[in-house]
Amino acid sequence: MLKKVVIDPGHGGADPGAVSADRKVLEKNITLSVSLKLGELIKKSYPEIEVIYTRKTDVFVALDKRTEIANKNKADLFISIHVNAALARAATGSETFVMGADKSSSNFEVTMLENSVIMMEGDDYATKYEGFDPNNPESYIIFTLLQNAHLEQSLEMASLVQKHFNNGPIKVSRGIKQGPLLVLWKTSMPSVLIELGFISNPFDLKILNNRTNHDKFASLIFNAFKEYKQIYDKNYSNGKGPELIDSIPRRDANLPQNRAKKEVIQQSETHYRVQILAVNKILRTNSPDLKGRDANFIKMGNLYKYTIGVYPTIDLAKEALGSIRKDFPQAFIILVRDGTIVPLNK
Repeated sequence: MLKKVVIDPGHGGADPGAVSADRKVLEKNITLSVSLKLGELIKKSYPEIEVIYTRKTDVFVALDKRTEIANKNKADLFISIHVNAALARAATGSETFVMGADKSSSNFEVTMLENSVIMMEGDDYATKYEGFDPNNPESYIIFTLLQNAHLEQSLEMASLVQKHFNNGPIKVSRGIKQGPLLVLWKTSMPSVLIELGFISNPFDLKILNNRTNHDKFASLIFNAFKEYKQIYDKNYSNGKGPELIDSIPRRDANLPQNRAKKEVIQQSETHYRVQILAVNKILRTNSPDLKGRDANFIKMGNLYKYTIGVYPTIDLAKEALGSIRKDFPQAFIILVRDGTIVPLNK
């Protein structure tokens, strides 16, 4: 059952977020207002659900702290609320992001803007975010290898938000996007980042600055949450602890011969696999993110890199890659030696 939700009002304190052309309307105030109203709607309809805010006042909260709040509380859903801005004043509409890699220029503009907040977190931000530089496009390459461990559920919530926003005060829907957003990067639950509209667009600004519309935005997100909860409680909660997938298995004299042989290959021989995703937690064997595939993981640092197949030659791996990419378009071939991923050219 869905028991905890974390609501994250974007920006705050010394970080105003996006600002209107006349400098009078600030993103941080809009996101806080909508977030508090959303939380009240959830608590009123579902008193059994614990609603947790990353901030309830006008204070600055670092991006990694927002994620930490959600993870430490073992939340079932993370909703981050934001307001968009663009150099092109004609840009209008709402959109909802999930964690992922997208090379389109419009999405990249949004993600760079949202990620630039870390520059306010002190000189050690590069250490906190593993060398990430929000102004360096090359830093975003890492996100092509990362994927939210709950991508399918995140997409479910995102689609419901955009569906209900069709009835909202800003009716232009820019759809569901994937973006390398730091605030979603290390969340260990389904997560979405909602952009209500463009503060840089005169039409959107008028709507965003009307507090009556804050109630409408909150109500639309709540309606999406209500639908999502029904789906979550039916499909994603089984009341059991996670059934863990084995990593590189240990040898066991009692293992059946065929499995023991497979494990010897995995442990010692050089071979190829197809990597399908990298996540920051172990997935259940029946996780929707694995799409019914028989997959194992290799733990590298803080990431669990999930792979399909054990192939003695790269040609066999290439043969399998085409089929695997039908389910995982981002899949690619890796070389494994002594249980560790090594560069293909070595």
